[in-house]
Amino acid sequence: MLYHADFHFEYPASMSQKDFFSIWAREAEAALGAKKAGVVIDIWKCAGSRRVIAIVNVDSLDALDQMLLDLPIMKEHGQHVQIDVTPLRRYEDFATDVKKRLE
Repeated sequence: MLYHADFHFEYPASMSQKDFFSIWAREAEAALGAKKAGVVIDIWKCAGSRRVIAIVNVDSLDALDQMLLDLPIMKEHGQHVQIDVTPLRRYEDFATDVKKRLE
């Protein structure tokens, strides 16, 4: 199943930007590894913000939840990460369904 995962990252005033980037570097390594493995279909960093958008392919909601909770940034900084998840339906399947409804 495909999911759109929208990550918003914040960091407390007590944390330096260097410390935050250190966590983000570990997260980037994990994300690119997941992309190479095919779990992450593609991933984008939104310019000018601490926001990342990913399309992920997992077998179940349980697998998605486990994957998200195991991310380095969630383990090290989870209280400052907001993730919004949207299940995705292939547009081709939707278009086929619409055509059938017109018959």
